[in-house]
Amino acid sequence: MIEFPISGVETFWWLPLVVAFGIACLTSIGGLSGAFLILPFQMSVLGFTSPAVTSTSLAYNIFSIPSGVYRYCREKRMVWPLTIATLSGTLPGMFLGAYIRIEYLPDPRLFKPFAGFVLLYLAFRMIRSVFVRTPGANRNAVTSEGFTVKTEEFSIRCIRYLFEGNSYRASSVVIFMLGFVIGVVGGIYGIGGGAILAPLFVAVFRLPVYTVAGATLFGTFATSIAGVGFFMLLSLFYSETQMTIAPDWHLAGLFGIGGAVGMYVGARLQRYLPARLIKVVLSLLLLFVSGKYILVLFQ
Repeated sequence: MIEFPISGVETFWWLPLVVAFGIACLTSIGGLSGAFLILPFQMSVLGFTSPAVTSTSLAYNIFSIPSGVYRYCREKRMVWPLTIATLSGTLPGMFLGAYIRIEYLPDPRLFKPFAGFVLLYLAFRMIRSVFVRTPGANRNAVTSEGFTVKTEEFSIRCIRYLFEGNSYRASSVVIFMLGFVIGVVGGIYGIGGGAILAPLFVAVFRLPVYTVAGATLFGTFATSIAGVGFFMLLSLFYSETQMTIAPDWHLAGLFGIGGAVGMYVGARLQRYLPARLIKVVLSLLLLFVSGKYILVLFQ
């Protein structure tokens, strides 16, 4: 057993590694870092419930995501215009969300129901996307050398790119506005926003999951860096209170090491697995965790 003094968690040293590897391997296939499941694991299993659990989840993203992003870049499946448009909205929203988390939702009895409804929304979007036909959603394997992305247009109004002979289009303005709102939610919950954006890109904009994964992971990585920095800054102003705000770097590091390996493996396997199977598994996980947190309201 090992004790983490900042968070007060006492657990086996290998448990964060194994849990993070399993979660990241599964979620990175859909463009999610897995922080949305790492956070409830910390709260419910490890008993880590202070506001620092949010910043620790964001710190996990910093450690785990680069390996997955590297893999998507190597395979030339990073849609950089989509990434830039997302970041322009999520970054300012992240700062506002971090402030709301500390100022208005420090009590886990208030925060858990909020987290539950966020997860329930993600489950709804994910389930819906299972039954909506999206390009490439039912593929069983992809092995062609032409499995790459080519940008056709990037402007304030429009993003358009070519993938496997098909042209896909999304509104830059709409992505920016959605990104801001999602950045606020991500800052409160500690997920960077990618876990919410990925289902939206697939189910609403009808973009193939094989092309949005890299963009949402990179967006989550960048916003997580900003979010952790902001939490650490805020911790200086709340130093006289009993709240722990800054991340537990040792715990985040263990989660991050396992997550980094899982993220790389998941990104490597994505092209060989059907997206629908991954969505079904993720939906079941989301429904289980969200239901548990929402039931707090009735206790």
